[in-house]
Amino acid sequence: MATRMSPRPSRRRWSAVLTAERARPEGIRSRPNAWWLALGTVCFGAFMGQLDASIVTLTYGSLRTEFHTSLAAVEWVSLAYLITLVALLIPAGRLADAHGRKLLYLYGFAVFTVASAACGLAPSLGALVGFRMVQAAGAALMQANSVALVTTSAPRERMRTALGVQAAAQALGLALGPTVGGVLVSTLGWRWVFGVNVPVGLIALVAGHYLVPRTRARTRVAGFDWQGLSLLAVATTSVLLGVSAASGLPVPGWGVTVLFAVAAVAGWGFVRRQRRAATPLLDLALLRGRAVAFGLVGALSGYLVLFGPLVLVPVVLMARGTSALMAGTVLTALPAGFALAATGGDRLLPRSLADRSRCLAGAGVFALATAALLAVPLTIAWLVPVLALAGLGLGTFTPANNTMIMRAIPDRASGTGGGLVNMTRGLGTALGVALVTLALHLAGDGGGQAGARWASAILVAASAVAVASAWLSPGRGAEGGTGDAVTRYVRGPRG
Repeated sequence: MATRMSPRPSRRRWSAVLTAERARPEGIRSRPNAWWLALGTVCFGAFMGQLDASIVTLTYGSLRTEFHTSLAAVEWVSLAYLITLVALLIPAGRLADAHGRKLLYLYGFAVFTVASAACGLAPSLGALVGFRMVQAAGAALMQANSVALVTTSAPRERMRTALGVQAAAQALGLALGPTVGGVLVSTLGWRWVFGVNVPVGLIALVAGHYLVPRTRARTRVAGFDWQGLSLLAVATTSVLLGVSAASGLPVPGWGVTVLFAVAAVAGWGFVRRQRRAATPLLDLALLRGRAVAFGLVGALSGYLVLFGPLVLVPVVLMARGTSALMAGTVLTALPAGFALAATGGDRLLPRSLADRSRCLAGAGVFALATAALLAVPLTIAWLVPVLALAGLGLGTFTPANNTMIMRAIPDRASGTGGGLVNMTRGLGTALGVALVTLALHLAGDGGGQAGARWASAILVAASAVAVASAWLSPGRGAEGGTGDAVTRYVRGPRG
């Protein structure tokens, strides 16, 4: 009787290397500041994600010249990346909850790094857009897990500080993007805008292997909701395309209407699917707690206010004859204020101040700053302090908002929660850029007073939503969880 051969030892070893999370060395794991090392590693991804988001627009002119194409075609280098990223954040978080957040985070950096090299070598615009979509898939694996890795690595009482540092790393990437991009494009060429990701990615891969902890709590799933993923991708893609089309792309009005209608139908179908699926992509019980639901609304509004001025300020100043370099320098006041508040807020504000109170204070400050944009002349002398004030408010609001959301989500679902947070960040980013562009386009004055006022009014409205979301969020007693809504989530697969 023939005996069944067991898999070869070498094959098992390679399988373990590719699918198992490795523990940190004991010398690192036992250090009191080990969580700071993990946080620093995660900040690589946070920094590179925002640097990549703000640096690529500097390549548009060079891409049009090299590939002999239009601005509308070149815009897909950014649009394809953003659409792919937003669609994959929740699925990436769900997979990480099941298979390991460290494992998926490292795979994400590997994919992002290889795709960045491919983007730098792209022979055509079509190839570049395709490689950007692969790059976005890697970024989704990183970003969906970044918040989860921070919240599960840091001590609970230091979670807000850790999320503030991570947010500051994002702000630093955002602030350096225009400067680094301008230097690279003008000296080495547009291909190095993507090539700069490669050495950083390699360093982060090594650091992540040794410094990031293994996943302690997982959610086992029996299958993957491909139908839910398809509906989510259609809904988010249609929304982003619809807003972009309304912002001035050569698309007829009926086409914009169709895109929003498709988004509404796909969104309704996604919710219906999640209620009935045995292993849903997103268990809707997570959204029934006020801390999560209102927190996500606040996160979206905050990022809309953060990214809207990145379009408004350069357009307004350059329309009045200010150089691009000076406009970019003025704009750094916003992320600089953000980084200062995000890293120093815990030292300046009382430790006993609840997350809800911090959200209210921060939202109130940036609401005041956006209201000032309607009242003061949009000159350099006024814009620098107003943008710095908005940054300080956003830097106070964002870490407290993210902490309130993640504290209300159980550890075993932290990847899904991190995916939700980053998806709302991505949607807020896209809406901030698109709605401000839409206001400037509809005004038709090339960045004049009317367009600037309408764009500022949008930022004021978003700030008011952020204030309302903070006000309606639960107080201190409810910050630690969402009760039955969360316990229903952690019961495991249904059916």
